[in-house]
Amino acid sequence: MRKENSTNNINRETLINRCPVNFTLELIGGRWKTLILFNLQKKPMRFSELRRSLPGVTEKMLTQQLRELEADNLLTRTVYAEVPPRVEYSLTDLGKSLWPVMNNIAQWGISVMPTVQAKVTTK
Repeated sequence: MRKENSTNNINRETLINRCPVNFTLELIGGRWKTLILFNLQKKPMRFSELRRSLPGVTEKMLTQQLRELEADNLLTRTVYAEVPPRVEYSLTDLGKSLWPVMNNIAQWGISVMPTVQAKVTTK
């Protein structure tokens, strides 16, 4: 947790507010957020389904990432009044609108990954 008035926090806020690219990366940045969004693009999922689809993620981290995505209006959490209670996560229209952007990023990554990885392994 950073202090609100720390130089680091002020610089971060300045970058986010002045640069649309940084703003976007802040929304989808995080170890698991892009994978969560990818999985929810297929269909709404329950917490346990999401957890199984993301080997290595802890319950705490998944919960945190889901809360952040929900706070940023990229996904919704729907609680059904059933016994036992059922909760599903699904993309909002805003979350769905990220797909062209994420597909472009993925294509760029696919095209440059071999070159970048080759340079890293030769160092």
